[in-house]
Amino acid sequence: MEGVPEVTFCPQAAVVVDRLTKCFGERTAFSEVSFEVARGEVFGFLGPNGAGKTTMVRTLGTLIEPTSGMATVAGIPLAPDNAVEIRQHVSIMPEAPGLYLRLTVTENLEYFAGLYGLHQPAARIRAALDAVNLGDRAGDLCGGLSKGLRQRVGLARTLLSDPVVMFLDEPTSGLDPVATREVHNLITNLRQSGTTIFLTTHRLEEAERLCDRVAILNTTLRTVGQTEDLRAQLFTKTLVVQTLESLGDPGRLFTGIPGVDGWRSDGPGSYVLSVPDPRRVAPEVTRGLVAAGADVVSIGEAKHSLEDVYLELVNEDVEARGQ
Repeated sequence: MEGVPEVTFCPQAAVVVDRLTKCFGERTAFSEVSFEVARGEVFGFLGPNGAGKTTMVRTLGTLIEPTSGMATVAGIPLAPDNAVEIRQHVSIMPEAPGLYLRLTVTENLEYFAGLYGLHQPAARIRAALDAVNLGDRAGDLCGGLSKGLRQRVGLARTLLSDPVVMFLDEPTSGLDPVATREVHNLITNLRQSGTTIFLTTHRLEEAERLCDRVAILNTTLRTVGQTEDLRAQLFTKTLVVQTLESLGDPGRLFTGIPGVDGWRSDGPGSYVLSVPDPRRVAPEVTRGLVAAGADVVSIGEAKHSLEDVYLELVNEDVEARGQ
């Protein structure tokens, strides 16, 4: 989207990305991407398959090197010499948690605690299991757990090192509604404790519910901001009017109402009005309809979801490529 605001970088930000690019040969995973993530923020990273989301996570997590550009993660410059230090301050949970199924929950966490270099990790393991409500399953083999429970073990693993930034890549993929809600509750609790969470997801309702801000990536950064601000940037404010029967002369009625900039029919008895201020204009529209003898069924402001924002931007890319 043209007009994406330039990022004002903050030295206290948990993640700062400045014109970061990653190419694999002739294929560009993402190009010239800039954004920042505040400390304690849940930051949603959205985009279609192949948009570069997971590659971005792997890059910021020092698993692969960028082609160009700069970044800082947990206040540490992203550079090969700093990779070990960055990894000590972040944790990454991929879509598949990568557990050893023949080991118990505790044995898995003990193994990963050893990789983190944690000494006497028993207390941290107990705290991590309590955080994901798995204290009573500590002795169970991971191979005997449901996918949802394994996902929670994976989340417990990311908590072991007390990370400054948690990268969660599709943490609710394939989970049933109950398990998904539990993961959502955990993310909410982590936000309240001040942990920064970088969340990639295909579930737009999940991002809208959990994230303070979202970024939409499709190789390049399409937009970044709060959902409400993105809606305001992309969509005109409108009132949706429903009457019991179709109006005889809707054009004459609506053009005569102060504040109505335009209108269109959306089916029998349904009208969409473009207005600068829905709250102010709605009473005027109601009075005009009543004066015209219309039976008003409903009138209210149209609400665009994050899905509407996402589809608008992604469809713009599809149309641009077709030109």
